[in-house]
Amino acid sequence: MDFSLSGEQRQIRDTVAEFVDEEVVPRAAEIDETDEFPADLIDEMADLGLMGMPFPVEYEGAGLDYHSYAIGLSEIARGSGGLGTVVAAHTSLAGNMLYEFGDERQKEEYLTALNTGEDIGAFALSEAEAGSDVPAMSTTATADGDGYVVDGGKLWISNGSVADTVTLFAKTDPDAGRKGISAFVVRPEEDDGFVVEGTEDKLGDKGCPTAELRFDDMWIPEERRLGEEGEGFVQALKTLNGGRITIAARSVGIARAALDEATDYAQEREQFDRPISDFQAIQHKLADMDTKVRAAELLMHEAADLKMRGEDFIKEAAQAKLYASEISREVANEGIQIHGGYGYTKDFPAERFYRDAKLSEIYEGTSEVLRNTIAQQLLDE
Repeated sequence: MDFSLSGEQRQIRDTVAEFVDEEVVPRAAEIDETDEFPADLIDEMADLGLMGMPFPVEYEGAGLDYHSYAIGLSEIARGSGGLGTVVAAHTSLAGNMLYEFGDERQKEEYLTALNTGEDIGAFALSEAEAGSDVPAMSTTATADGDGYVVDGGKLWISNGSVADTVTLFAKTDPDAGRKGISAFVVRPEEDDGFVVEGTEDKLGDKGCPTAELRFDDMWIPEERRLGEEGEGFVQALKTLNGGRITIAARSVGIARAALDEATDYAQEREQFDRPISDFQAIQHKLADMDTKVRAAELLMHEAADLKMRGEDFIKEAAQAKLYASEISREVANEGIQIHGGYGYTKDFPAERFYRDAKLSEIYEGTSEVLRNTIAQQLLDE
């Protein structure tokens, strides 16, 4: 079993890390304060090929393996948790829906634009009464000539207010339960009836707009349906399963940032005439933090490896996301503790890491739902 990075993977890590250190980290506090979508940073990442990392070059993607993608996303999230979510929702959700379930024309037209960064993607699944319970959604897509009329609304949509391409889930057969859900490509600038109701004022994850969307008699052509009618529920689950690897990557990046900051602070902060890093209590905290981050990285890469091999990775992706998200919050919490009173202020980024980390335990499968998934997979083995 080889745990070493290939030359290409090291190059990806180093390239993204250099960009993050030079461009993202100096802006992170500002992004957190203003909560403005950093379009200029997105453009720079597009120029580096970071908006379509895991997709083939024939669609203007970077053609990277999933290990490299996870490494790159982790580095982005190390600089800004919100920016990590922007890329994850754009790539793992919207982009992957098009890559896995779109026809050739849809890939060439929509996926290519996402990969180049010309367009931003979003994934519209959740509703007020349909979070973890996807079949409870009420948004409908009613057949109308050579298209569909969509009515309803979505909540918690990352990138929703800035997206050029939205993969939308709606019921084409309201009486068929999960077998009555279909997926579509929506183009907000083209489709009359697409309304952004507003964006959420969140605890963290700043810079990634989380929108409430409404669809009022929005007509979309049949050619923008992804796959066949009734396949949307399965498409959503498969997409979210892969997306959990990248939320694990986001979590690892935030945890690494919290650990690095705490380590530096512990070596600089003096009490009783010596650095606090000399005290065993602080050393043990740092040791536990580093061990948790390493364990999360290994779970992340195990799930990525199975995905690349074409093997089942439902349990492993759930475990990676569950563990990485929880240790990210734990590591960030210990980072605040090491900073003491300063950790509770915005003079240091420790408190931002904590706020950004918490989201990973909620979206793309709550910790409670993931434990159910892991247990079901375990019992079925």
